[in-house]
Amino acid sequence: MRCGESDMSRKMLVRDAKRIALERMEESARTHEDFEEVVKQWNYNDSNRRRRERYNEISRPNAIMLHWDRANPNDEEGFLRSDLNVVIPSPIGHRWWRLIMQGDFIDTIYDNPDEMWQLVEDWDISSILKSLTKKQKEVFYLSVVRLYSNPYIAYLSGKTDRAVRKLFAETLTKIQDKLYIKIEHLVKTKSPNLTFDKGIFYTITKEKKETLDKAKSDCYSV
Repeated sequence: MRCGESDMSRKMLVRDAKRIALERMEESARTHEDFEEVVKQWNYNDSNRRRRERYNEISRPNAIMLHWDRANPNDEEGFLRSDLNVVIPSPIGHRWWRLIMQGDFIDTIYDNPDEMWQLVEDWDISSILKSLTKKQKEVFYLSVVRLYSNPYIAYLSGKTDRAVRKLFAETLTKIQDKLYIKIEHLVKTKSPNLTFDKGIFYTITKEKKETLDKAKSDCYSV
């Protein structure tokens, strides 16, 4: 057996041993402390999986979606990633060129308002972005993806700053309302697709809606 094959076999044995150990831990759990240890181990495994994905994928991570080309959150936007091990002059050093030269064309192909929904992994959010009107897609793309300021978007689109802010606020409200309905259905059906972030969004939005409805009822009662 060659050295590479030996290392691969050893890694597979270690991985299988850890999987069997976790299954035994789950089956033997009886007390609250035992289940906490199981959850702790699952969180540890999930954290390692996310770390490996971040290390190997070029695409934008969910945690820092708008600054996907940063080596870490404290870097300036457009910073050359250290894992490229190259020095490329501008404009070839632009992030799109770096992706293309590495064979990743996805972000470049879908870098436009009509196709930006293709870049979102969550289908609930992706379908909402796809259903927006052309004007809503443009202002959302320029503001959220390109990070353009409202005055600059107004200059590009021939609108006033106030009109851009109003359109963006309406677009964001539309996205949040539709997403709330989708998540509410997940909560009622106890769907496994209900993530932790969606649960937090649902709780906060529900409290805001209840507060707003109570304020309206008090106003009408007076």
